[in-house]
Order: sequence, then C-alpha cells, then structure tokens
Amino acid sequence: MSEYRKLSEEEIKRELEKLSGWSLAGGKLRKTYEFKDFGEAFAFMTRVALEAEKMNHHPEWFNVYNKVVIELVTHDVGGISNYDFKLARRIDEIVRT
Repeated sequence: MSEYRKLSEEEIKRELEKLSGWSLAGGKLRKTYEFKDFGEAFAFMTRVALEAEKMNHHPEWFNVYNKVVIELVTHDVGGISNYDFKLARRIDEIVRT
C-alpha cells in the first residue's frame, strides 16, 4: 500500500484547516453528522460505504438514530495518512449531494 503515507503533525494541522467540522480525537480524524432521521443517516452511511470500498479505505463509525460519528485513521501506517483526508473530503462531498 505504497499510496498511503503517514502525515506529520504539521501536515495534519494544515490539512485540518482545509476541512469544516473535522477534528483530531484520540489520534484519529473525527466528525459527527446529524440527519433528519434514521433512514437519511443510513442512506448516507451506504453511500460512504460504497465510496470507501472503491478506495479500499474504510472508516470507523458509530450510528444512533439520526447521528453518525466517523473516525478515520490508517492502521497500516500507524496514524493519519493522506488517504484519511482524501476520504474525509469525499465524505463531505457525499453529505452535500
């Protein structure tokens, strides 16, 4: 998986500044999304799952009713990678469409 590259703390800070609503929590990128109801939240999760599968980069997530918490980290590199930010940007695109 040579395309995955672990980012330095400075690179992570710079990339976080480009995203809205994402934060660093427990060594992972994290964002909470809130939807109208469970159906909307589940539809969002399905769309994210399909995109994550295409990227072969899968989120850690938690869902209760209309809330979805997503955490991103690249276990293969032992931290946050360029792919975590790539997936975060794609997830934000999905929620806007």
